[in-house]
Amino acid sequence: MLQRDNIDKKYKWDLSAIIPNDNEWETRFEKFAKDYKEIAKFDGKLGDKKSLKACLDLLNTLNCEFEKLFTYARMHKDEDSKVDKYVGFADRASSLAAEFGATASFVSPQLSDLPLEYLNDAIKDKVFCDYDYMLSEVVRNKAHILSEKEEKLIASYSSVTGTFQKIHSAMDNADISYDEIEIDGKLVRLSHGNYSLALQHPDRNVRKAAFESYYASYKKYINLIATNYGGRVKTNVLLSQIRGFESAAAAELHGEGIPQAVYDCLIETVHKGQNLMHQYIAYRKSVMGGEQNMYDLYVPLFKDAGLKLEYEQAYQLVVDALQPLGQEYNNLLIQARDGGWIDVYETPNKRSGAYSWGAYGVHPFVLLNYTPTTHDVFTIAHELGHAMHSYFSDKALPCIKAGYSIFVAEVASTVNEVLLIKHLEKTSNDKNLLNFLNQYYLDMIRTTIFRQTMFSEFEKNAHNMEQNGIPLTVQSLSQMYLKLNKEYYGDSVVHNPEIETEWMRIPHFYNSFYVYKYATGLTTAIAFAKKILAGDTESYFKFLKAGGSKSPYEIIKDAGVDLSTAVPYTTVMSEFEEVLNKLKKV
Repeated sequence: MLQRDNIDKKYKWDLSAIIPNDNEWETRFEKFAKDYKEIAKFDGKLGDKKSLKACLDLLNTLNCEFEKLFTYARMHKDEDSKVDKYVGFADRASSLAAEFGATASFVSPQLSDLPLEYLNDAIKDKVFCDYDYMLSEVVRNKAHILSEKEEKLIASYSSVTGTFQKIHSAMDNADISYDEIEIDGKLVRLSHGNYSLALQHPDRNVRKAAFESYYASYKKYINLIATNYGGRVKTNVLLSQIRGFESAAAAELHGEGIPQAVYDCLIETVHKGQNLMHQYIAYRKSVMGGEQNMYDLYVPLFKDAGLKLEYEQAYQLVVDALQPLGQEYNNLLIQARDGGWIDVYETPNKRSGAYSWGAYGVHPFVLLNYTPTTHDVFTIAHELGHAMHSYFSDKALPCIKAGYSIFVAEVASTVNEVLLIKHLEKTSNDKNLLNFLNQYYLDMIRTTIFRQTMFSEFEKNAHNMEQNGIPLTVQSLSQMYLKLNKEYYGDSVVHNPEIETEWMRIPHFYNSFYVYKYATGLTTAIAFAKKILAGDTESYFKFLKAGGSKSPYEIIKDAGVDLSTAVPYTTVMSEFEEVLNKLKKV
């Protein structure tokens, strides 16, 4: 592994763009620790417009400053988690965040208590133009805000109702022990990480052993898991009823302003495209030969294919692939590469994986751990998509509106991946690579749209069962899940007995009605990519510059993709069919 001190600075990010140095950080930290207390003077005074404006301005300024303090500390810690100075910086910043949050906690409930007429007048007042969307969200949520006494009661129980996820996490990461299986002549103990690798192993016996052993470990806790998940669902349904929503799904979707039609249309349209999924599963079976099991679905069909490029070559490939986005975008990619935006290589104690992050008023940063693999080439494209989304939103909007919602967070990153696939398809003569990429693309759609929609339908059904008085038991949940699995995957695969309990191991089910966002995100990205390649970049840049200035649904709709209609989903189905037909000709 490379040592950080020996890496050329052009391959390391320059965090002095956030705060010049450690001494300056200390000075600004101490100043902030005094300044944030000023927000308390507005407690109980938000009914006066002058005080309201001053409070929101101060809170906005404080948030932007704290963001710089926090990201500087955490990103330095991510460089090397054993540097005590930055571990200390990060811990102090986290403690300060809790103090700041507690001091400013009066703002949200007191805004909600303000009269509707007063809030609507403020929204129309140009003086509040930076805060109009934030205030309109307060108005939108007022119908579901309870009395102060009731809100305090619900808040006091949140430590109890929030334990379901903690229980699953503790069991999943600490209590469950996995058996050893033989892989390539060696005994290997299964884990979450190597289980997914084992399912890609060319030896079917290895895949079978991993699959059966993995689920056997979960079955030891099957009654606990069913009871715990049932408790999560019951809590969701009860809280949605208390707040006056028609269903738990409606309550969760309301949080980000997503129409119920988006969720329903996703499931309905993907259902109609299930025959394409069945065709792909049948194609995989014909290529692999013999019986196809659920544990055979992750094996690459095309071996020894990949992009083994050094970082400079890989980055240039990504730049070339993103040329359709225009000169300004291209110039920013070069600036990111040469201007200290990116930390490229793995070093001792550096945070694993990859991300894009930063603070308002400063260009975004990207953390990589680059190796010359196809996966890491796509990671460059992916993280640069996040970075450019942040760059254009920050440039176009005030701080309070620049941050974008989780609902749209993966769109720009995935657009870049799709554009990279299309570029390679157009420029490469390596048939093996093209076959590999076509399968990669199909599996991206299979796992992100079909599979996540199946998960979404499971969640919807489970909550409907609870709302209709149907007990959530091991048997009822497993039978319902197996039925969905058969519908989505079809007859060309053996629905092994273990698969009916797959729902037990999905941690996202405890972050209820979240997984559908993966499906809508990729759907949106493919729709945008097709527009871009057809010469329409204007709508995409409209999306990039919208940040969090409206509801995420409205932002995407304004850019020409209406997720409450079947159009974007059928576009994805057509894309899937087109790529599948290419592979069928091989």
